[in-house]
Amino acid sequence: MLHLAAGTDEGWGHWALEHMDAILLDHAHCEKKAASTALSMIFRYPGCPQLMMPMSALAREELEHFELVVGLIRRRGGEFVRQEPSPYAARLMAASRKHEPDRLLDILLCCSLIEARSCERMQLIAGALAERGAEAPGHDMHELFELYDGLLVSEARHHATYVELARGCVEIEEAALQQRLAELAAHEATVLEAAPRDQPRMHN
Repeated sequence: MLHLAAGTDEGWGHWALEHMDAILLDHAHCEKKAASTALSMIFRYPGCPQLMMPMSALAREELEHFELVVGLIRRRGGEFVRQEPSPYAARLMAASRKHEPDRLLDILLCCSLIEARSCERMQLIAGALAERGAEAPGHDMHELFELYDGLLVSEARHHATYVELARGCVEIEEAALQQRLAELAAHEATVLEAAPRDQPRMHN
């Protein structure tokens, strides 16, 4: 369960395939940022021992995904380059409350929603590729299919990891946690709806 308040139109996956080089570059930046975020949690919250090992493991896995995506970009004749950051994550995180432990709770739940949206978008890309026959090993887009289909389990697991860490790091009743997650999910849907459409991104 990804806890998203609104789903993406299924046509998004086919649209993404028409802009695959730009999507792959943004995807690489997303993986790099996800690794950085996990490491920053270790430094920011040394007093929360429950975060240490899961965030370390998650950062390593995100960097492995970064390497997978950059490798594919290069095999397609491109290169990993700088790009203007998407406003999506910053606008989502802007809903985080200012004082602890509410801030920690909100950051963890926002991270869970970013992972959930990434999982949903990757599933749409994998589905669009499957519709084009890319599951077949000889298909010219088979490597793309293998990448996105292969990442779905870990992306869903990352979403669940952040939700479980929110439960473990903050003293909160389950009903209150679910209410806050729903509030932030509604905010995430609003942020996504307002995202600029002129640049192909994982979260536009």
